[in-house]
Amino acid sequence: MVEMRLHNKPVLRLKAPVVSKAFIFSFFLLLLIVSCNSNKPDKIKAVVDRTKMPKLHATEITTIISDSGITRYRITASRWDVFDKANQPYQEFPDGIYFEKFDANMKVDANITSKYAKFNENEQLWELKGNVRAMNLQGELFETQQLFWNQRQQRFYSDSLIKITQTTRIITGIGFESNETMTRYMIKNPQGTFPLNEKANTSTPAVTPIPVQSAAIKPKTTSAPILPTGKASISAPNPAANKQK
Repeated sequence: MVEMRLHNKPVLRLKAPVVSKAFIFSFFLLLLIVSCNSNKPDKIKAVVDRTKMPKLHATEITTIISDSGITRYRITASRWDVFDKANQPYQEFPDGIYFEKFDANMKVDANITSKYAKFNENEQLWELKGNVRAMNLQGELFETQQLFWNQRQQRFYSDSLIKITQTTRIITGIGFESNETMTRYMIKNPQGTFPLNEKANTSTPAVTPIPVQSAAIKPKTTSAPILPTGKASISAPNPAANKQK
């Protein structure tokens, strides 16, 4: 209650407004809701950012790549992620990969291992990094830290240090290019050639493969999800069709 007295005139009494507890509670509740809503768009944006979320995640997989119904490659990896919504869609093998390349008679004519691999789907380009080791049908061992495989152009190439171990000698150099079977190759900047001793000549260098699951794999020409056994099948483009385009 407020009293006001002016020049001995009657007192004017004014009642102070009453603020209820319910009103105060409602006010603070409204502030809390507004505060929570201000953070909600960022959380939703983070969840729906599909460019950073893999469409497919699989572990301990063995995958075959077929072309026109013919099995061309077999891949074994501990982890496989497919990012189909990225600006440049790609497949990633962050824990390493093991390749087997087959000829027309289903015989392995080359194999490759690396600690990391990435496949650019638009460019049909593989990037292999970290202790890359490849072996051709003649038993020649190729070792480097980075190797690119262009499936569209059907060639391997690298700008890194390359070491090639043959039956009688070791060749080193900077820069490398070869065909897909690694039977015709060129070192851009040779560094040296070192003969192997007789003991080394009696043995053939070998790549230690990642164990491949023993279950049979049926080739497919269309993409398929990972099977319950941990296997999957994806399709490779037809290099001949790409050249005609």
